[in-house]
Amino acid sequence: MAEITNDKKQWTDEERLELAAKLDNELDEYINNLEKKSYTEGWPEDRWQEEMEKHPFFMKQTPELGTEVSPLMEGLQQLKYGEDDNTPEELATNYKDDGNFNYKHKKYRLAILSYTEGIKTKCKDDSIRAQLYNNRAAAHYMLKNYRSSLNDSKQAMKLQPDYPKAHVRAANCSYHIKNYDDCINFCHDYLTKYVEENKEISNLLINATSARKKEQCQARLKAKREKMEEKEENLLVEAINARGINVDLPDSRTTFELKDLEPQIPHLAEHRVRFDSNNKLFWPVMILYPETMQTDFIQNFHEDTTFIDQLEELFDEPPQWDIGHRYTLSNLNIYFEGKNKQSIHKVDVNQTLGIILENEQFVLRGGTPSFLVLIASSDAEKRFLNNYKSQVKNL
Repeated sequence: MAEITNDKKQWTDEERLELAAKLDNELDEYINNLEKKSYTEGWPEDRWQEEMEKHPFFMKQTPELGTEVSPLMEGLQQLKYGEDDNTPEELATNYKDDGNFNYKHKKYRLAILSYTEGIKTKCKDDSIRAQLYNNRAAAHYMLKNYRSSLNDSKQAMKLQPDYPKAHVRAANCSYHIKNYDDCINFCHDYLTKYVEENKEISNLLINATSARKKEQCQARLKAKREKMEEKEENLLVEAINARGINVDLPDSRTTFELKDLEPQIPHLAEHRVRFDSNNKLFWPVMILYPETMQTDFIQNFHEDTTFIDQLEELFDEPPQWDIGHRYTLSNLNIYFEGKNKQSIHKVDVNQTLGIILENEQFVLRGGTPSFLVLIASSDAEKRFLNNYKSQVKNL
């Protein structure tokens, strides 16, 4: 048998350099003999930056929903979100991780979308589903969507009964929506179920208890006030009925309610008929001047005040619109329209408002007594009176 030796050739530096040069020449010759082809698979020079930003490793922002993504990005998405490549539990976890990333960067709406997609998967792991609901509740809470946050917190506790974070958030949400009873119940449940002390829950319980007491007190005061207002309203209706004032009702009703006396004119909307301290009536009154198309609004015309006294107050100084100073107490006639607005009736200005309203010809419309002022014997008065089918003598 031949003897095998391990003798190796000893290369000199010159031989090594000669061999390296030979190999370089052979490589160059091989490359030069290759078929010449232009490279077409690279990024075009004029669009290289645009293409780079589409690459998942270099993009500066997440693609928006509905926008076209690169094939590489689409492939990565399929790997992460494809139902064929992931179990429902893996999908739910992936969406949860996305949501957590967005939540960490305060992109709460995007976080909600991610958690929602995770909930939509057919994941059967109650622990993962509870985390998705709890995390979505946290995102809703940061956006002050307290009712949505409360609902998600309840779902999280339903899936995982021992879930302190969900319990605390449910208590806070109930407080923010002023459901103090539920807030107190959540606080008591937490303090009963969990051993560790929670200062946030303890303070929340104190605040909710105080707020509930205040709310209950306000509710009692409101009920008392409403009862007093109802009593006063009934007395008002009785007082008007007792005075025999005709109230115009647009429907077929024969009796009126206090809402029928609400002024329909914006200037008088806050000045419905009311009692004074002696159970006498203050009325909102409208004075119209047909010739000049002007109107005066009297918010509190006492029923015991004579019409002439009220007119003296109105005309204490000439109105700005009466440029010729034609409207003076000595030459004015006051009228009101009768039933169906087909008749006109002249007012005795020395009578009180209460006496005038009790006249059987007077009709109260829209909760506001209305009167017309015209210059006596003027052409405007004659034209105005001719519009009515019948006239009545002085009342």
